[in-house]
Amino acid sequence: MREVIIITQPEKVRLLSDETRFKILQLLRQRPMTIWELSMAIGKDRTTIYRHIKALEKAGFVEELGSEGNERLYGRTARLFLIKAEPHESIENFRQEYLSIEAKKLVDTLEKVGIKVRNREKLIELVKDILDRIEMNSQPVIGKLSESDLELTEIELFHILNMLVFLQSCELCEMAEKVKELIEIEGNRG
Repeated sequence: MREVIIITQPEKVRLLSDETRFKILQLLRQRPMTIWELSMAIGKDRTTIYRHIKALEKAGFVEELGSEGNERLYGRTARLFLIKAEPHESIENFRQEYLSIEAKKLVDTLEKVGIKVRNREKLIELVKDILDRIEMNSQPVIGKLSESDLELTEIELFHILNMLVFLQSCELCEMAEKVKELIEIEGNRG
């Protein structure tokens, strides 16, 4: 399994916009699974899951890893898929939905570690806007990465993304102040 794959083809991004395929990739991030396990976890019949697995496999997101009894075992081809595709309405809809999901997860994580959130819905929307802005401003560098044949580790990509955020930090100061108003970290009364 590779650490990172940068997706540049719009048809591959559209493939990910299907809710079932997206759920399959989320589940396979936890561990390799069989069609039966995926079917039980998602609540769809095995034929449907098989069809989606084959589409993901053909696009290079999933691979067969072996078998478990009579079942084939499938896993992701990369730990992280980074999307860099030209704007298109179907891609933008998927991107916005994905950003909403990720913003909610981030706020959930803040709450789980004990950070008090004063206005959850407002913070989720603000985090989504921040992620969107960072992602859009980072597209030129992500484009360069996708054109190279470098195989980045997850930690290398993490550092690159941190650097991209740092480079945009002055632009994001106003948004950072709004976030500080919506959360309470011990020692920081916002």
